[in-house]
Amino acid sequence: MGHSSMDPAFHELRPWNEGRLIGAKRALKQQQVWAIRFWLDQQRRLRDRALFDFAIDSKLRGCDVVRVRIGDVVSGGRVRDRAVVVQQKTKRPVQFEIMDTARKTMRAWLERRGGTLNDFVFPSRNDYMDHMSTRQYARLVREWVVGIGLPAQDYGTHSLRRTKASIIYKATGNLRAVQILLGHAKIDSTVRYLGVDVEDALELAERTEV
Repeated sequence: MGHSSMDPAFHELRPWNEGRLIGAKRALKQQQVWAIRFWLDQQRRLRDRALFDFAIDSKLRGCDVVRVRIGDVVSGGRVRDRAVVVQQKTKRPVQFEIMDTARKTMRAWLERRGGTLNDFVFPSRNDYMDHMSTRQYARLVREWVVGIGLPAQDYGTHSLRRTKASIIYKATGNLRAVQILLGHAKIDSTVRYLGVDVEDALELAERTEV
């Protein structure tokens, strides 16, 4: 099956990934985070603003973001400062903070959304009792980044997971803290995930005077 390397047409074949961006999607910069928030507010997209803020703070994978239930983030009628979610991929619990900005937008969305503690925070558009699909979430992220003029192919749902982790790492250089926040079992995974390289190491070293 396929072409032989001796076929005349072999050298005319184009690689499957030619012109495509492969590998990890870019994390958002802090000013891009606020640009998306402003754009969503201008569009009056309350659900999307709550989803965006929650995804940034939680640092969860897309499959976990869409499956979050109201009871995971609400206690005693108020949005929690901290929450714990069991990750679908690893089956390990991960704890995360919900900052004031996200708590406000989550509270506004949940007041509008209604529902019980067992309902999903972000319901499906087709079945209100089911959760939003990861495909729909990915489409929304694409709309958000395009809305502020970023190239869609450079960003995805993992961009939101990486954003706060990348900012924390650049500010502190603390890989162990980022590993815990992302719920990685091995620090090697965190190194690869953040794209830590020699340049990063040298920048950290240059900021440290002995």
